[in-house]
Amino acid sequence: MSFLPFVRPEIDADAIASVSAVLASGWITSGPKMQAFEGALSDLFGGRPVRTFANGSATMEIALRIADIGPGDEVITTPITWVATANVVLAVGAKPVFVDIDPVTRNIDLDAVEAAITPRTRAVMPVYLSGLPVDMDRLYAIARGHNLRVIEDAAQAIDSRWRGQRIGAFGDLVSFSFQANKNITTIEGGCLVMNSAEEALRAERLRLQGVIRTGVDGMDVEEPGGKFNLTDVNAAIGLAQLEKLDRITARRAELAKAYFAAAADARLADLGIELPLPLDPQNATTNWHMFQVVLPVDRMQGGRADARRRVMEAMRDAGIGTGVHYPPVHLFTYYRSLGWREGMLPVAERIGRGIVTLPLFPAMQTADVERVCATLSETCKRLFQ
Repeated sequence: MSFLPFVRPEIDADAIASVSAVLASGWITSGPKMQAFEGALSDLFGGRPVRTFANGSATMEIALRIADIGPGDEVITTPITWVATANVVLAVGAKPVFVDIDPVTRNIDLDAVEAAITPRTRAVMPVYLSGLPVDMDRLYAIARGHNLRVIEDAAQAIDSRWRGQRIGAFGDLVSFSFQANKNITTIEGGCLVMNSAEEALRAERLRLQGVIRTGVDGMDVEEPGGKFNLTDVNAAIGLAQLEKLDRITARRAELAKAYFAAAADARLADLGIELPLPLDPQNATTNWHMFQVVLPVDRMQGGRADARRRVMEAMRDAGIGTGVHYPPVHLFTYYRSLGWREGMLPVAERIGRGIVTLPLFPAMQTADVERVCATLSETCKRLFQ
């Protein structure tokens, strides 16, 4: 039986042909394909200004700079995320303030957000884990009440929705990633959705060293930027992927439905394995970027520190790949040096110890899903019962 990875990007013949055409054109860096991709993304997000970048970390750093966040400022965020979310706050000289997460959604706890606001708080940076949005109405009510910017780390949330409206089609600054394991990919890349032409112009400058060009030979820099531009090669892949977004989202929802059925058949809940929120929770619709479970590691053989590793290794040996998204950022060595310790964010720490990402990508079949759940059940019974 062939190995089943937890993710497998799909680059089809149309995308490959488009890349070949770009390579043959003689214009391979940022150019007409990038502009076309930005236009298509703007259409997707209701006409809002969109600029693309070399990766989804740059998008967040540029968003922070557009919001004029820097030294002395605080940004509230979640510890259950890819570490880039916190790293970019440090990159602009600000302080990331972690708060705990909701045990059901696994997203940032908005009660904790409100409690953590200080006179130095300038922004909230929620992360939509596995593509599931937070309560957007409450998030923006908090932001308005405290005059805060919202920088949405929607890296995983392309085509997710709140009350039927696409994430990115409303809100403040919204960052998406097109990295290789995302629902649509440009291999590496990302985009930032903004509020005005002025913000978009500043983003353009900041993604290419801050350069301002005038005429055929004029050049100036008013503020330094980085080297974050997306190439036409990447954009060509993105355009081909974007055409299939509806089909990709629908297929992922079908596979998630199959997962819930297979999990019930395998009696995963009886083993103490926590599933994600079911399909179509009230108001929030996820794109099913990932299907994540939480293992009851604290009661597996007395809470052995290697419980999750043993499960993942056994799954791998059975021909099934899994992942960890994510260990709590506040317990990484560097963030401990800033004063964070175990016990400060207990829900995030518990979920971070036990969370496992199961395979989910459009080419999977229902039989693959059933195999994953059956193998997970057998593995946990064998190792920990």
